[in-house]
Amino acid sequence: MTKLHVGNLSSEVTNDGLRQLFSDRGYLITSARVICDREGGRSRGFGFVEFDSTEAAEKALDELNGFEMLGRALQVKRARPHEPRDGRADSGRSRAAADTRVG
Repeated sequence: MTKLHVGNLSSEVTNDGLRQLFSDRGYLITSARVICDREGGRSRGFGFVEFDSTEAAEKALDELNGFEMLGRALQVKRARPHEPRDGRADSGRSRAAADTRVG
């Protein structure tokens, strides 16, 4: 599975709109998700699209990077793996457990 990061999205773009952008161009995607803030539920201006095929993802990246959608030039790139927010490698323990000291 290959994931692309789609940035510079208009706040009007929904999950369905992001999915439609790719499916209208013939891409078979497994998911499309616009990232929203927790408090107000507003779009943060980026999302992720997952493909079964690396080749399809590369083709979509080439075709849609810079594509104008709702007056904005999309920034499409390969998604980076998620990293822990504190910058440390995940040791399998929660941060709270890691910060707990005995004695």
